[in-house]
Formats: sequence, C-alpha cells, structure tokens
Amino acid sequence: MKNKIIRFGVSLPKELVEKFDKFRKSKNYPTRSKAIGDLIREFLIKKEWEENKEIAGAITLIYNHHKRGVLDKVTDVQHDFPGLIISTQHIHLDEDNCLEIIAIRGNSKEAQRLRDKLRAIKGVKHVNLCMSSTGKEIE
Repeated sequence: MKNKIIRFGVSLPKELVEKFDKFRKSKNYPTRSKAIGDLIREFLIKKEWEENKEIAGAITLIYNHHKRGVLDKVTDVQHDFPGLIISTQHIHLDEDNCLEIIAIRGNSKEAQRLRDKLRAIKGVKHVNLCMSSTGKEIE
C-alpha cells in the first residue's frame, strides 16, 4: 500500500517545539504532520541535488537588454543545453530590464553549470536557480 500513513513519536526540547509551532503557524501549516512532512521532503530533494539525480526547476535571470550583445549571449548559452532546457519565457519588466524564465529538467550538475554560464554574461544583473524534484522519488 503506497499511501499508508505511519504514526511515530518524536521527543524534542520544549523550546524547539514552541519555535517550530510558531514557525508552522506563521506559514499557515494546519498541522505539525504537514510541516514535518514538507521538511522531510525538502531534505530528501536536497539529497537528490547532491547526488546529481534528475531534477526539475527553473532559472530566472534579470538583464539589461540595452547592454550590447547580452540577448545574443543568453540565447547562445541556452543553445548549449538543449537536453536540459524544456522551455523559456521572456518578459519585459520595463524599458531597460528583461526577465527570462528557463524551465529545466535534467541532472543537478548541468543545471548549476547552466546557471553559472548565464551568471558570467556581462549585462546579466541577477541569476537564480530553483531546483526541485521530478517527484519520482518523493512521496
């Protein structure tokens, strides 16, 4: 049975539980179980990244489109990662700045390599990599 629920007890210092309850309430978690389950999943997903397993995620970057050649360089770098990039979205933030969202799926080391190459482009102001799981190994 895949979705069987298991109950278990945890012994923690009172102060830690109080801080945890304050945190979970501030994040609108209805129960400790939901919050602890999410923390365990986050830990397991981080382990997937560290083990270079298949991940899914997004890279966001902000750049000044007036900077000479920046768009061409961003596009060239993306073409170096055809198996990793699922799709891209280009958004005009204002008359100077653009947001590029790159959806990715592949191994974590390649995702980090793509992030680093984009970050190194002159005219790119900020790059963020958000890695998650494909969901295959997480319940």
